[in-house]
Amino acid sequence: MKRNVLVARMDNLGDVLLAGPCVRAVAAGSERVVLLTGPRGRGTGELLPGVDEVLTWCAPWIDPEPPPVTEEDTGELVRRLRALSLDAALVLTSFHQSPLPLALLLRMAGVPWIGAVCEDYPGSLLDLRHHVPGDPPEAVRMLSLAQAAGFSLPAGDDGRLAIREPLPPVDGLLGREMLEDGYVVVHPAASVPARQPSAQRSAAFVRELQTAGHHVVVTGSPAESGLTREVAGSALDLGGRTRLPELAAVLAGADVVVAPNTGPAHLAAAVGTPVVSLFAPVVPASRWAPYGVPVVLLGDQHAGCRDSRARVCPVPGHPCLDGIPSGAVVDAVAHLTHRAASVGDRR
Repeated sequence: MKRNVLVARMDNLGDVLLAGPCVRAVAAGSERVVLLTGPRGRGTGELLPGVDEVLTWCAPWIDPEPPPVTEEDTGELVRRLRALSLDAALVLTSFHQSPLPLALLLRMAGVPWIGAVCEDYPGSLLDLRHHVPGDPPEAVRMLSLAQAAGFSLPAGDDGRLAIREPLPPVDGLLGREMLEDGYVVVHPAASVPARQPSAQRSAAFVRELQTAGHHVVVTGSPAESGLTREVAGSALDLGGRTRLPELAAVLAGADVVVAPNTGPAHLAAAVGTPVVSLFAPVVPASRWAPYGVPVVLLGDQHAGCRDSRARVCPVPGHPCLDGIPSGAVVDAVAHLTHRAASVGDRR
């Protein structure tokens, strides 16, 4: 058993959640796990089971609004890493990110063993250069690195996403009627415009769900409160009213979550709630769709933006998402609620 291991995943909220099974495997085979995140992913890092400490640093080669590279900033990270007296580190990245810049800094901090998924020649920067065949879900891809490094999930751990419990009470936010009758969450925002429907289309989804008899809750961050207000209409607007643990609790109580490819969709999966995934094909659904829960995938997966990693939709009218009929969302919610009731997989 290794004493002190660092796991790094330095991008967004959802990416860190998907690292959860890998983190739990490492925790089962070590005495202490330090999770290194970027500032955008720290909140979910604090929710992951198996994490003993969260260290945050903004990586200039990963963050979409990168800070300048300075000797002072990188030197401070190296000093912080050296003070941890690490025995090993696993560097988790998406397929288009390089683990080598961080591996170099870890070597400078004296970390004696480093592993990563890496296609580039690593020289002496890596002790384990892991290759992942095929195109598995991102959570499986990251877990495979831990397994290649000799770590295994503990007995009884099925490898799904998970967060720490208990979650905070949210009865005061939702009210008695929703708690008794059930509700559907619509989360309209994503981290980049190409991955979210227009406000008008999301508002149409909300109205159609209400017409079908569902109570609807609209969620979003404080920065997204203008969007949630426009989308919610007469539905309950919780935009800007929940911290991440409260958001997790709202998602956990929902019958179904309707969301684009965004962190809260993965948070819904981590609390076991089925997801209607409004998925723009700018990245592959095979890797990035919600993992480990029942999912209905909506959106044209063969649209002109496919695999482009575009941040702004390059196709006029955003047809892959704004072309989704409101009735298809209602039908998908009905399918998932019926499935949950019939197989007994509600929490």
